[in-house]
Amino acid sequence: MASSGLQLLGFFLCMVGLAATVGATLMVEWKKQYQGKTHRIYEGLWMSCSGNERTTCELHQSLLKLPIEVQATRSVMMLSILLSSVALLVSTVGMKCTHFMDDKPDTKSITAMIGGLLFILSGLLTVIITSWYVSNIVHIFKASHRLESYEFGKAVFVSWAGGLLVIAGGAFLSCRRCSRSGSESISVNHLLPSSSSTSSSNPKSNYV
Repeated sequence: MASSGLQLLGFFLCMVGLAATVGATLMVEWKKQYQGKTHRIYEGLWMSCSGNERTTCELHQSLLKLPIEVQATRSVMMLSILLSSVALLVSTVGMKCTHFMDDKPDTKSITAMIGGLLFILSGLLTVIITSWYVSNIVHIFKASHRLESYEFGKAVFVSWAGGLLVIAGGAFLSCRRCSRSGSESISVNHLLPSSSSTSSSNPKSNYV
């Protein structure tokens, strides 16, 4: 089982990554388009905005009319947030700094590992769906007239960062061998004096 400090670091990274994932899901600048020098159009997963100095935003009215990349990205991002929320609860139960299941250390260790694995799965979903979304935007940009096509916006980078942070934090939480070498060395050090004392006591018993 990972040390308490390593678990806290992983938990903090997962919290920051989850916040970034939620923020990216709600951001409107997933893709952008500039018409002329002042007119801007932004498309998000939930709404679209357009305007010059002041932009007006409208929620997407129909899900079926949205592009397939928007529908898929919205669904997978929501699934990723749900998995991270479940992993948050599971990891809290299994962390060393909490008092849940203190009488069952093996079960507590497995619970923390499961929470970390759920975080890793959530982060992978975020990174994969964001990369797929970007690849679609780039493909459309190259295939169509560049002045009339969209480019990917800031929300993509926030989503990537959130997914990578969640993966890193989940790796720390699910690491069961990080402190095993230290515990094994401690147990060996405890065994060495006893073995030396028994070896030293045996010659004395032979002289008696």
